[in-house]
Amino acid sequence: MDLYLILILVAVVFVTFAAILARYKRCPSDKILVIYGKTGRNKQGSASSARCIHGGASFIWPVFQSYSFLDLTPISIECNLTNALSKQNIRVDVPCRFTVGISTEPENMTNAAERLLGLRIDDIRGIATDILFGQLRLVIATMDIEEINADRDKFLANVSTNVEAELRKIGLKLINVNVTDIRDESGYIEALGKEAAAKAINDAKKSVAEQNRFGEIGKAEADRDKDIRIAETSRDTRIKTAEANALAVEGENNSKIAIANSDATRRERAAEAERLAVAAEKVQAAKALEEAYKSERDAELARAEREKATQQANIVVAAEIEKQKMIIAAEAEAEKLRREAKGEADAIFAKMDAQARGALEILSKQAEGFNQLVAAAGGDAKDAITMLISEKLPELVKTQVEAVKGIKIDKVTVWDGGNSKDGKTATSNFISGMMGSVPPLEDLFKMAGLSLPGYLKGAEAPVAEAAEEVKGE
Repeated sequence: MDLYLILILVAVVFVTFAAILARYKRCPSDKILVIYGKTGRNKQGSASSARCIHGGASFIWPVFQSYSFLDLTPISIECNLTNALSKQNIRVDVPCRFTVGISTEPENMTNAAERLLGLRIDDIRGIATDILFGQLRLVIATMDIEEINADRDKFLANVSTNVEAELRKIGLKLINVNVTDIRDESGYIEALGKEAAAKAINDAKKSVAEQNRFGEIGKAEADRDKDIRIAETSRDTRIKTAEANALAVEGENNSKIAIANSDATRRERAAEAERLAVAAEKVQAAKALEEAYKSERDAELARAEREKATQQANIVVAAEIEKQKMIIAAEAEAEKLRREAKGEADAIFAKMDAQARGALEILSKQAEGFNQLVAAAGGDAKDAITMLISEKLPELVKTQVEAVKGIKIDKVTVWDGGNSKDGKTATSNFISGMMGSVPPLEDLFKMAGLSLPGYLKGAEAPVAEAAEEVKGE
């Protein structure tokens, strides 16, 4: 008996220990452990919807708590945004690829547990795609085409700021943004690229022309210095040769010619040699200057041709860009006018349609009431009309009385008394004549194509009997 108790106790302890181990859950590094149920209170003092753990482990209380996992695998979302309206009212196509994932920040993990727990990856991708499209359009609407195309860092920073704030509300985090290409339907970005390429080509051509000019000038200066030095060397050589020849002649003729003739001859030959040397030097210098001037002239002509081509290219490209800008502005203005006109036309149509519906409803209700009145009158439309007019008799009588109601008899003076002998009789005749001018009820009915009921024209049947007839029918 004691052995059985010991075995039972061991089994209970083993089962309890196994149950405890089964309820102790460890969280992998690529997941978030979400514990929900009775999880205590949050920082604001209200009941916490869930407790999130990233890395680590926790014990899950049976009955009171349960658990689930959120996957931290990055989600790649392709957003090929088309026809987005920029700040300049130019529609652009911005194909982007976003990489998002569930955030591991404490507050964001709680948001993810409340809004994404239990959803598939495709469902989360769909929710994030809607947010990304909306925020991407918002960012493009606040930036110019030049900023979007040229300053990609600013564009990506604006996209990250707006998208990060919205994704944080559902517990997601923006990991990466990749903008592949930006295009516009009007060709404005392509025109900007052509303008930049033309400007770079013109700058390169200008730099090449300047370097060519410097090279030509340097070459001309070097040739000039070389020619001058050659001329100077030649001159010095000839002078030295002439001096040596003169000395030799002087030595040879010491014994043959007198000292005076020898000196004269030497001076004459020396002068001739000096003249020839100077002449040769000037000829060479003139040739060097001529060649230098010719080189400079050719270089200036080439530079002028290049400058002319550069200026022409700049003017043509600038004019083409300005033309494209004017065309884009005109198309935007036309689109704006068309939308305003369409909005006004829709408003007028809605107003007229509402009035027509109201009038139709009134006429329908009147026709429905008249059909019921005809049915009450036994199917006789004429009797139904008579009943309608009989309701208006008090107003008709009131209208006839109103015609003479405001006349003060004691203030009436009749100048034409007729055959009456006193004023009172003339006044009464005047009032009688005025009442006679008011159309009788029967005449009013006849003008409308109707006739008064017999009991209103003095027939023997009283009004009560006529009413009984209508009720009987």
